[in-house]
Amino acid sequence: MGALGAGDLEWALQEQKADGRRLGEILLAHGKVTGEQMALALAQRLGVERARLSDPDPEVIELIDARSQRRYSAVPLRVDAEGRLEVAMSDPQNVVAIDDLRMIAGRDIRPVLALPEEIAALLNKHSTMEEFVAEMVEESSDEEGYGEGSSVNELRAAGDDAPVVRLVNSVIVRAIDAGASDVHFEPQPNEMAVRFRIDGVLRQVASVPLKLARGVVSRIKIMAEIDIAERRRPQDGRVGLILHGKHLDLRVATLPTVHGESVVIRILDRSNVLLDLATLGFQPETLSAWERCYRKPYGALLVTGPTGSGKSTTLYGTLNVLNTPDRKIITVEDPVEYRLNGVNQMQVNHKAKVTFAAGLRSILRCDPDCVMIGEIRDGETAQIAMEAALTGHLVLATLHTNDSASAMTRLTEMGIEPFLSASAVLGILAQRLARRICQHCRVGEEMSLAELRDILGDGDIPDGLPDPITVPRAEGCEKCGGSGYQGRLGVYEMLVNSEKIESLTVQRASSEEIRRQARREGMITLREDGLRKVLAGQTTIDELMRTVS
Repeated sequence: MGALGAGDLEWALQEQKADGRRLGEILLAHGKVTGEQMALALAQRLGVERARLSDPDPEVIELIDARSQRRYSAVPLRVDAEGRLEVAMSDPQNVVAIDDLRMIAGRDIRPVLALPEEIAALLNKHSTMEEFVAEMVEESSDEEGYGEGSSVNELRAAGDDAPVVRLVNSVIVRAIDAGASDVHFEPQPNEMAVRFRIDGVLRQVASVPLKLARGVVSRIKIMAEIDIAERRRPQDGRVGLILHGKHLDLRVATLPTVHGESVVIRILDRSNVLLDLATLGFQPETLSAWERCYRKPYGALLVTGPTGSGKSTTLYGTLNVLNTPDRKIITVEDPVEYRLNGVNQMQVNHKAKVTFAAGLRSILRCDPDCVMIGEIRDGETAQIAMEAALTGHLVLATLHTNDSASAMTRLTEMGIEPFLSASAVLGILAQRLARRICQHCRVGEEMSLAELRDILGDGDIPDGLPDPITVPRAEGCEKCGGSGYQGRLGVYEMLVNSEKIESLTVQRASSEEIRRQARREGMITLREDGLRKVLAGQTTIDELMRTVS
């Protein structure tokens, strides 16, 4: 079809040998082909038509019940001129499914090809989570939920109950299809709330009756291989699975609360980690400054920001650039979120007394060129990191501070001598993740510069803006689930260490003094970078103020 060159195919075959994924999955993940090109090629190979999903007939959806649609991954679209029911299927060669659908619908079936994610989106559109939960409640037994004195066998039986298994599986699948990063199961006095964190914001999607709540928790514990009988202390575990051809890691954490155990599942899509720094939302000058720092042979580079601000993604993207055969890279992380070929990754294990500090000491005896520390949490780790940066190693690490200038004073507060951090640190990148406005429903509105100054202050508004300015506003539509946003982008602030900033650090100057000097040297602040993205139509003022204090 002309979509793929011979070199691309050879590269994809080598990737397939390395990680065992399907060829189409690799090509899609790396942008070698589009989803539409893949669908057309599959349809041609299988001898069926490509599904037209743009104008389905709402009257035919009831011809096949929701349970059968989910079972066979098939959604009715329309009745064709010959009276056959056109059904979108991810596997149009499944003759058993087609025969069953023919009996259910009472019509001949004409299967057409749709991608698995398209089928999932259609199923989610036609069936809400609440409806699915209600269906599972009807299927479940009439017994009351298991109480505090339940035996291990009773808890395991609750976790293995078929409706509970399907409910948990469905919640996880829908969360993944919705692009959620976390799933929260939160017990309340009369029910268990189910919430998805999508683009950094929590949304409640369903409520599970108390009748099923204990079984849901037990099922998740069984999947994560953690103690189902222990309900008095926090536990954590993990689940590995493959869905729609994607390799996923689920990190499970349980927490005892007054109403029962709360469970949070973090979803890590190993096949979807963004390793290209250019796609993360950097301004060209910010990315150039960051690159100048990480290209140096030694020194410390710090990434700061709150939990969930994309720090790990930035570090993985940087390691991906640095990962060459002539450079040895070792990381110490808690947890290892994504596995990188060619990088030696070490997991913190507190039970085995492998802390960040202990792991870092061991790493430095293994002749690394570059070291990545998942998080600097204590003075001992910070001390070893700074000394390593001064003895010929490139050190990448994360630190929890509000902005880039505060990182220098934070190191001093952790017991690092200012002259040491001033000499070791090359640069500090502060970042946040803001939701990207939906391009299908955004509208423009005018805002005066006076209003903008009231919101942001004078210091972060560049000169030369027209008055009034046009800024985007999120309306909400079907494509973005009514939120007005789709996806996220980074907002960055890059402080490059200089002689004057070193001098201020040694003098134990405040973070505000260091910030003012960095601004004089051309640093773009978080708010200024965010405002540029607002003016470029990528996000909104409301979202900027939500993410950048």
